[in-house]
Amino acid sequence: MAVCGSIDRNERTKPMADLQPLSALLAMLDASHDPHIVCDPQYRIVGANAAYRRHFGGAEGVAGRTCFQVSHHYTVPCDQAGEACPLARCRESGVPERILHVHHTPRGEEHVDIEVTPIRDGEGALRYFVERMRPLPAPVQPHGDRSIIGRSPAIRQALELVSRVAPSVAAVLLEGESGTGKELLAQAVHAASPRASGPFITVDCSGIPETLFESEVFGHERGAFTGATAARAGLVEAASGGTLFLDEVGEIPLTMQVKLLRLIETASYRRLGATEWRRADIRIVSATNRDLRSEVARGAFRADLFYRVSAFPIRLPALRERPGDIPDLARALLARVASGRRLDITPKAMACLTAHPFPGNVRELRNALERASLLCDGLAIEPRHLPAEITRPAAGRLGTDALSQALANEPGLTRRELARRLGVSERTLYRRLREEGGETPPA
Repeated sequence: MAVCGSIDRNERTKPMADLQPLSALLAMLDASHDPHIVCDPQYRIVGANAAYRRHFGGAEGVAGRTCFQVSHHYTVPCDQAGEACPLARCRESGVPERILHVHHTPRGEEHVDIEVTPIRDGEGALRYFVERMRPLPAPVQPHGDRSIIGRSPAIRQALELVSRVAPSVAAVLLEGESGTGKELLAQAVHAASPRASGPFITVDCSGIPETLFESEVFGHERGAFTGATAARAGLVEAASGGTLFLDEVGEIPLTMQVKLLRLIETASYRRLGATEWRRADIRIVSATNRDLRSEVARGAFRADLFYRVSAFPIRLPALRERPGDIPDLARALLARVASGRRLDITPKAMACLTAHPFPGNVRELRNALERASLLCDGLAIEPRHLPAEITRPAAGRLGTDALSQALANEPGLTRRELARRLGVSERTLYRRLREEGGETPPA
């Protein structure tokens, strides 16, 4: 059996009694479709299965190197670099631990769902740790064309919830302000589910007039109303075998809410003008920018429907809650809106973006960069290319929240790397760190 670095040099010096269980373990893992590595208690990788080599292996072997060096390019374990470490947690608890991490891969950074399982020897001592890795689907990978980009704790918490709920049949409610990326997250739930090969159908609940809602969603029979010259399938039928995404579910008219409730409770519906019931083979994912609990309290949304669609709520953070993600977001969005041009963003312009609260969230950031790219004739976006509402209040400031977020998210960066990420000079960064009384990263 070919196993990448199945046993490192130190393992070869140990008794064969210890080697045999490792060989058997690696042979078993090699049959798995999920990438796996095996680590010792000192974080060293002693084996990797074929799926790992295909997805993460790259040009060089991993045997004998530490997991934090390979996956994160850290020089110390994750828990010493400011991140949660599933192996350290597993070693302490003695039971499997699961977490979402951002890993370096041959394709760039990827969000990966990690589960670490302890392996004990015949005497009950912790001998190895099996790390299973499941990359999240394309909509949440930072290098995708349409993807959710971010390393902040708030966005990683949302993505971790996606990885947990996606394989189930639970109804998901995505909550967040307009422009935070709820539809992308809905697509991620679908892509990571057993229904991924089926259709993903969006119902724009705010854009369908009440008089047409039933016909659009459930379909109609010929003669059901004036102009219905032929039977027509609705969006529920179009989503059969896949996911029905109810965008802005809080906008559904009260008269239609009871029909949607029946659809969810009984998995059945009737076309407008029909008498027979049809079976619905769909998963419901909903999104709202409203506080549905308040809507229920004032009688604008049915309580029973709320509890049905919100079985598993996931909140998407506003952009102002994750300012440390803005530089990566800005560069990725600029590459999309100005494709074919290799535009950069000057440090002063990036400082303006980082300090802006972005009430329109990612949508506002994208629009600002698209406008700036059209106004820019040079090689880099400058403050004068940005909308006035972004440049006036910022004026080159580095916000305290942005600084704190960046320090928390990037504990291993040098001062030069951190300054570049925040779009400021090293001198400005050093001054702000002194003002805040924070620990200064190495130059």
